[in-house]
Amino acid sequence: MSRITKYALSDLYEMSSGISSTKEQAGHGAPFVSFSTVFNNYFLPDELPDLMDTNEKEQEIYSIKAGDVLITRTSETIDELAMSCVAVKDYPKATYSGFTKRLRPKKEGIAYPKYMAFYFRSELFRKAVTNNAFMTLRASFNEDIFTFLDVYLPIYEEQVRIGDMLYAVECKIQKNKEINDYLEEMAKTIYDYWFVQFDFPNENGKPYKSSGGKMVNSNGHIIPEGWTFCKVQDIISNICTGLNPRDNFKLGTGDIKYITVKNLTPNGTLDFTGCDTIDESARTIVHNRSDIQIGDILFASIAPLGRCYLIQSEPTDWDINESVFSIRANTDIITPAFLYLYFMSDAFIKHATSSSTGSIFKGIRINTLLETELCVPPLSVILKFKERLASIFPLKSKNYEEIQRLSNLRDWLLPMLMNGQATIED
Repeated sequence: MSRITKYALSDLYEMSSGISSTKEQAGHGAPFVSFSTVFNNYFLPDELPDLMDTNEKEQEIYSIKAGDVLITRTSETIDELAMSCVAVKDYPKATYSGFTKRLRPKKEGIAYPKYMAFYFRSELFRKAVTNNAFMTLRASFNEDIFTFLDVYLPIYEEQVRIGDMLYAVECKIQKNKEINDYLEEMAKTIYDYWFVQFDFPNENGKPYKSSGGKMVNSNGHIIPEGWTFCKVQDIISNICTGLNPRDNFKLGTGDIKYITVKNLTPNGTLDFTGCDTIDESARTIVHNRSDIQIGDILFASIAPLGRCYLIQSEPTDWDINESVFSIRANTDIITPAFLYLYFMSDAFIKHATSSSTGSIFKGIRINTLLETELCVPPLSVILKFKERLASIFPLKSKNYEEIQRLSNLRDWLLPMLMNGQATIED
């Protein structure tokens, strides 16, 4: 077993606050690390997804260099506080959000960055944070908590072996996510081309509208001949919700994942990060109400809308709470994929957002959803669309399953490697 040494976190890292920016600065300029990027990644992406208009002085003060650890400094709940993200390279001209803190290494050869990325996300460190954090209206990570925290590290060479192996696993997870994001975008593009621009293939394989296909006026909308406007309630066979705990069951009592709106991503996947759990008896109670099965669409009813998941395999180890709708397409009229992509479309999201109600958490009610109108093509067109997408959703599902296996492997290996129960041979 490798020797473990205790270090004060403040002896290894210097903590700095992020930049205070305005709305006018956002969306253009130099690379920028947002709260969301830090919260959702073990490592900073190779290309940062956000921009911020900053000057040279700000870029120097709030710089990001290889080895830096960015952590979220505030959260609505203590258990999501101080989520970390590590930089494995320099990011020239980049700055980071004021809702995060930067930990910059003081010394070399003690804490290996790739190892620390997993250490800071480990149950050991997460418990240390929650035990020292304080809660007012929001949980906050400050200088006092920083100086209280200790870390327990094996020798540097062991950190390198563990960090490099887990980093390789994480890279594969991220690559699969990138592929799935591409597949999702491809499906959305095809949907838009066929059902928004109306350039689905005609009987000669040519784009319908662009090739002069007949268009008609229906309730003030110009649509292809033979298409009709329907309400959502007319094209589905079932809609359910999950169940909140209340007096029904307790959270954290088993290993069945309990899905809430926060676990539904904008890219059509489930993210089990920070997921609550329930036991099998609780799942039975929930499932009696949710009735989720293959082909159902999970729909996040609370803003921001547009987060859905098309169930591709039997949901045996998870179920949903009350804020998630489970919607089943009437396959005599449409296909699940068509309805799923409709719920993900810009037109639906815009309509649903404007129809949302609620004082604290805005969302769309079931009755409002059921009354929503959409333009529905003949089933023959939808079945051609299904054929066009035949390889996309199975491949996305296969990649997603591999992501889950690798994530479970990573999470299983991490504590064993950190406490010396397992080792990596040279």
